[in-house]
Amino acid sequence: MASTRAAIRYATAILDLSNSKGVSEAVNNDMKSIASTIKGNLELSTFIQNPTIKVEVKEKALLEVFATVDNVTKGLLHLLFENKRFEILDVIAAEYSKLFDIMNNVEVAKVTTAIAMDAALEAKVLAKIATLSDKKITIENTVDPSIIGGFILRIGDQQYNASVANRLQILKRELSN
Repeated sequence: MASTRAAIRYATAILDLSNSKGVSEAVNNDMKSIASTIKGNLELSTFIQNPTIKVEVKEKALLEVFATVDNVTKGLLHLLFENKRFEILDVIAAEYSKLFDIMNNVEVAKVTTAIAMDAALEAKVLAKIATLSDKKITIENTVDPSIIGGFILRIGDQQYNASVANRLQILKRELSN
């Protein structure tokens, strides 16, 4: 819990700094890259979390791995070095992206489908999203074969379930009554 609060504070400070320098979008791209790289690479994640590795080594390695990032992002890595807080880098990156989306009135729509979305299904989902939200939407697709077909759409605290599995469940309840 404390590391999440700290991560939010770091993310807020970096967002304010990147806004003042006009590079918030570039830093957001850096943060997305950092979060996905750490999440997708078990060795890097273990390296960052390992308390026996010196912070100097961590900073040098991270600056090499993320050599092309913006100077504001490099400043964050140096600040984490000074404060010995590299273990929350992935949380900071995720929080930064959330705060950036809120600032730009962007909302993430989580769409669960039985198979990967094609253009026709994406058009249907975007049509449904237009009725639920007036914000700019980015779609995050998750594949779950257990829903059989259709899709489940989550935007914020709203959910629209148009899955075949849900319809079969409703039919089962109606027939059992």
